[in-house]
Amino acid sequence: MEEYTQYLNGIWDRNWLTNNGPLVNELELKLKEYLKVKHMLFLGNGTIAIQIAIKALGLKGEIITTPFSYVATTSSIVWEGCKPVFADIDPHTLNIDPARIEEKITPQTTGILATHVFGNPCDVEAIEAIAKKHGLKVIYDAAHAFAVTVNGRSVFEYGDISTSSFHATKIFHSTEGGAVFATDPELIKEMSFLRNFGHNGPETFAAVGINGKNSEFHAAMGLAVLKHIDALLAMRETQAEIYDEALKGLRVQKQTIHAGAQWNYSYYPVIFESEELLLKSMEELNANWIYPRRYFYPSLSTLHYVDRCDTPVSDSISKRVLCLPMYHSLKKEDIYFIARLLLRAQNN
Repeated sequence: MEEYTQYLNGIWDRNWLTNNGPLVNELELKLKEYLKVKHMLFLGNGTIAIQIAIKALGLKGEIITTPFSYVATTSSIVWEGCKPVFADIDPHTLNIDPARIEEKITPQTTGILATHVFGNPCDVEAIEAIAKKHGLKVIYDAAHAFAVTVNGRSVFEYGDISTSSFHATKIFHSTEGGAVFATDPELIKEMSFLRNFGHNGPETFAAVGINGKNSEFHAAMGLAVLKHIDALLAMRETQAEIYDEALKGLRVQKQTIHAGAQWNYSYYPVIFESEELLLKSMEELNANWIYPRRYFYPSLSTLHYVDRCDTPVSDSISKRVLCLPMYHSLKKEDIYFIARLLLRAQNN
């Protein structure tokens, strides 16, 4: 609170609350340095980041995407007047299956929008090869992937544009917030216009834009959190290791992490043998005031505003996956208590 208040005092002194203020600029610079990326823009949230990415790349028609993600991945495609076409996921990584992407490509396909599920990097090499072969643009929804690297490089550096969320539920957050990343400076310039009504001067406009900016108050929170990010990441890894030990007797599947990745342990998903066992486990946890999340559920291919298609792996996983509690002050004793309840539900 004291650290955040120091930033607030500066905002009050300057009377500069929003519109690309000094804290927004400081946060962008510090994030680029921390993440070792060339270019990024701080935005209002992760959803508007996807929408701006679609607009900046001029995507029309069909966009191939994953059915296993948060709803914003799909709804942003629909919002921008494009059609989501679902390629099923790999049952181990939980990411979009590159082998399923190519069979979905039609003359109307203009892009691929893939999610690094729970921060686990997609098969970026395979997706890049498919995109180059067919002349497609690639957007990565990297909402969960803060500080993740793959093959020694920030995951945000892959694709034409990567997007992220800095919502309060994320490891790094600015209360509400998001970002776009690109290696092409011209794309960043285009998106800087798009996030600020198209302004390229007080009375001139370079493009049609929207209000995708963020405020000094949100940047202040981001700067305060960033000071502690290494400790936050280290704690998540420790908690994941405790879960691994505590849950040894539980019959669940774990997500397979990309072999070349440095992961951030942003979530702890477990996949039960059946939906019945998941629901039984949730009932046991809820009875003890523990509230895990069915994340992601339902499979996005079942939404009423998209064309239904066959995604059996996503449909099955989404019914059986549960993200267990993960937060900075979660204690070892709490994790073992959760584990005992899950084992009780499994064995009763």
